[in-house]
Formats: sequence, structure tokens, C-alpha cells
Amino acid sequence: MQKKMMLLAAGVSFILIMQGVALANKSSVAIEAPRVAQKGSEIVVRITVTHKGNSALHYTNWLRVVINKKEVARWDFDSTQRPESEIFTRELKVKVMEDLEITAEANCILHGSAGPTTIKILINN
Repeated sequence: MQKKMMLLAAGVSFILIMQGVALANKSSVAIEAPRVAQKGSEIVVRITVTHKGNSALHYTNWLRVVINKKEVARWDFDSTQRPESEIFTRELKVKVMEDLEITAEANCILHGSAGPTTIKILINN
């Protein structure tokens, strides 16, 4: 009888784990920023990361932001210091001196990245 209960418990645990994995996804990002800015102005760039299944075994392990092909920000996470939730935001203040191409990408330790997201900000002449 005890073996049957252990097998049943193992089976239920397996189903719950697999259901959680099925609900999980790749880390994806969205970028919010003005599309036009005055030269010399400072803008706020908001990066929102979405990733289902944030747990000690499955989480976004990094987020990076590249502006004009130069990495300007990076956040690294681990199993003890994970992102605060499945949807989280980071902000940057950027001084606009030229047209900008901003790319952000995040990565899940199990499923990888949904790919980079890029926006362009043009100088208002």
C-alpha cells in the first residue's frame, strides 16, 4: 500500500511539474521610449520583461540593453536573486546626442530568449 501511495504521489508531482513547464515560455521584452527627441535631451527608456514560470529552477537569468551597438546596461539574476515577478521593468535614462537604435533582450535559463526587440529614436530637427 505504501508503494502505491508513493507512486501516486510521484505521478501527481510529475503532472504538476509538466503542467508548470507547459505554461512556461521564453523571456521576451518590450521597449517604451519616445520615438523622437530633442538633441541634448534626456529620455527615459523602459524595458518590460515577460516570462511565465518564475521559480528557483526556471527564471530570466539576464536582461541586456544595447544602444547603437554598445551594451549600456545588463542585469544578471540567479536562483537566489531572481526577478521580482513574471513581469518586471527596468528603466534607463539616456542622453540623446544622435539618432538611437535601442535593442533589448532577456533570456530564460531553460527556454532561452524570444529574441531581441529594437526601436529607433530620431533627433527632432
